[in-house]
Amino acid sequence: MRVSRRPRRLRRIAGPVATGGAGLQSAWRSGVGATRRGIGEATRRLGGEHVRDGWRRLPAPVRRWAWPVTAIALACTYPFYVNHLFTIPILGAWPTVNTAVIMLVFTMMAVGLNVVVGYAGLLDLGYVAFYALGAYTVGWLASAQFSQFDVRVGAVGVQPGIPGIHLSVWMILIIAAAFTALCGVLIGLPTLRLRGDYLAIVTLGFGEILPQVARNGDDFLGTGFNLTSGAFGISPVDPLGFGSWIGNHTSLPADFLTEPNSINLYFWSALALLLLTVFCVVRLRDSRLGRAWIAIREDETAAAAMGIPLMRTKTWAYAIGATFGGLAGGFYASFKGSVFPDDFFFGISVLILSMVILGGLGSVWGAIAGGLLLSYLNYEGLSNIGDYINTHVGTSFDVPKYSFMIFGIILVVVMLFRPQGLIPEARRKAEFETGVHDTPLYDVQHHDERLVDDAGPE
Repeated sequence: MRVSRRPRRLRRIAGPVATGGAGLQSAWRSGVGATRRGIGEATRRLGGEHVRDGWRRLPAPVRRWAWPVTAIALACTYPFYVNHLFTIPILGAWPTVNTAVIMLVFTMMAVGLNVVVGYAGLLDLGYVAFYALGAYTVGWLASAQFSQFDVRVGAVGVQPGIPGIHLSVWMILIIAAAFTALCGVLIGLPTLRLRGDYLAIVTLGFGEILPQVARNGDDFLGTGFNLTSGAFGISPVDPLGFGSWIGNHTSLPADFLTEPNSINLYFWSALALLLLTVFCVVRLRDSRLGRAWIAIREDETAAAAMGIPLMRTKTWAYAIGATFGGLAGGFYASFKGSVFPDDFFFGISVLILSMVILGGLGSVWGAIAGGLLLSYLNYEGLSNIGDYINTHVGTSFDVPKYSFMIFGIILVVVMLFRPQGLIPEARRKAEFETGVHDTPLYDVQHHDERLVDDAGPE
């Protein structure tokens, strides 16, 4: 008898609860509607309606390129006005130009990893390996690491009598990109047959192997050959520059380090490489290959049934992502002037993957936003937050020590309240907002029969 009464009680409670819930929902909608109407009226009074109408009258290409051109202009002039900007509450001053260079390098890697994870849907936990390969390529070809050779082609900032291989860093960046792309192909061919967690474990292993090789490369495979100088690293590494001949015939700097605005030159170079990366990725996204990547990401079985070569398409994604990772690593090695194995640990791969997820999988602009935000917090923002807390609370709390915990909390909050990311891709945004409503085949086949049954005899 007790079991039989429970549904009655539930029915008695459900009625008032449903009525009250409907009333609250109606009140909420009325309040939101009134607020929107009030904001709209205030906007119209302030002339916002005229501005909006004027914006809509502009040609579509102008509206499309207005925001990117404005962002590029603000980024190019950042070194000139950064010292005159206001102080951000809690975060403190805006990023210095030196920090901005590192932010651009990590953002470049986030955009490159977005090709692998966001476009092709391949979970890569070893992206730091390509970053390390690019950095060591510059270290090998722009330092005295191989002192048994004496080769100089377009070298900048190298004193006479210093042995080793010294090529132009600009040339080495191209070599580093091609070398990491080749390594991506060689690694991808045997591993990209795997899916999901298995692929993630294999890439994790690759990301762990390479830093160990770099750390123990002073006696490579027991042969006595010094490949990486072990824990001591490769230092110094030649700086960027265009050489004396180009510097004498043009206004381009011959050696970045000897210029009074050296850090600004590195900043503009990093910005140019980031813009090149974004251009290539956007063009690839809109190409036939990019559409094949997205098809594999959405449904690999259906993509194979439609004739898309899975292995070739996945390998292209892995190689292109590796290319931009190697390019970023090579530039960072020249900017820092040294290459150490401790710079390439597993946490870098997690950090870059977090940038892509935070910004929005498959979104180029989301990867840029996530890369800039997390790299700033990692290299300067958390320290400023710690200083603010210690100054106003009187503690000695070391906030950067808990950086990965903080990044994890940020990701959890974003996944709960904005799972599509900060700037989602249009396709994923539509999926999250409207959902994917699939009608079962049985319902489609019997839809007309139900309509006839409901209508009854004529």
